[in-house]
Amino acid sequence: MYNLLTILGATATGKTSLAVRLAGELKGEIISADSRQIYRGMDLGTGKDLDEYVHEGNPVPYHLVDIVDAGFRFNLFMYQQEFLKVWRDCERRGVFPVLCGGSGLYVESILKAHRMTPVPENPELRERLSRKSLSELSDILASYRSLHNTTDTDTVKRAIRAIEIAEYYETHEPVKGEFPEIQSLVVGVLFDRETRRQRITERLHARLQAGMIDEVKGLLDRGIKPEDLIYYGLEYKYLTLYLTGELAYDDMVEQLNIAIHQFAKRQMTWFRKMERDGFDIKWLDGNMPLNEKVDQVKLWLKE
Repeated sequence: MYNLLTILGATATGKTSLAVRLAGELKGEIISADSRQIYRGMDLGTGKDLDEYVHEGNPVPYHLVDIVDAGFRFNLFMYQQEFLKVWRDCERRGVFPVLCGGSGLYVESILKAHRMTPVPENPELRERLSRKSLSELSDILASYRSLHNTTDTDTVKRAIRAIEIAEYYETHEPVKGEFPEIQSLVVGVLFDRETRRQRITERLHARLQAGMIDEVKGLLDRGIKPEDLIYYGLEYKYLTLYLTGELAYDDMVEQLNIAIHQFAKRQMTWFRKMERDGFDIKWLDGNMPLNEKVDQVKLWLKE
């Protein structure tokens, strides 16, 4: 019997609308598995789409969104702690939780049910890696056998931190037996590559028109350091570079669009790796009408 439903997929695949509809019909609540939606004030750039959290006129409760201020360095250990609080509260109240997100590291850390421990900084390792390029760091990261984050590492600082974590877990195993037994149906939403690319580009332009530049400017005006926003990558990296005069507008849009496409590809690589590691991900054609997707997931939940 399932005690969790997981909806995953690359960016711009409509995960949120599906998860909200299912949570609404199952009298459930959403638990976000997005590594950037946890930050307050980072809305358009992270695609929170909070106005979607409604089913038949009623709000669908959600968790692990807007829980820390922008500028804070949230991590996997903290995410697991927060997830467990919410999951146990849902269980206590008899509410069915729906985990939704595209951060493969966060999703897999829950489904593997291995409790992570806080990873200390390694100054010697950081110094050794400090002069390497992002491409070189990505190659190093790919060489590790243990759980590591390749989806969100589009800045040098994040790549170095990911290597630091991977290096730590080469000699420190995640703690087993301290995580509740979670039985999740795992559903993925999938578009062909060209359709996904089109959806990403269209969504980027829509968010720019909706005020994404003003959002980032507001964060900078509040005193958040440019390097802290750049650390979050993607929209916050490139828009900050534009606002600080390091990129022209057209170059920013072009480079950001490319970066999001590359990010989506890394997400899919992560999910395919999860399948190779034994996870059963049931894929839905993204082009299916929402009603058909919902009906199919309900059938799977009954199996």
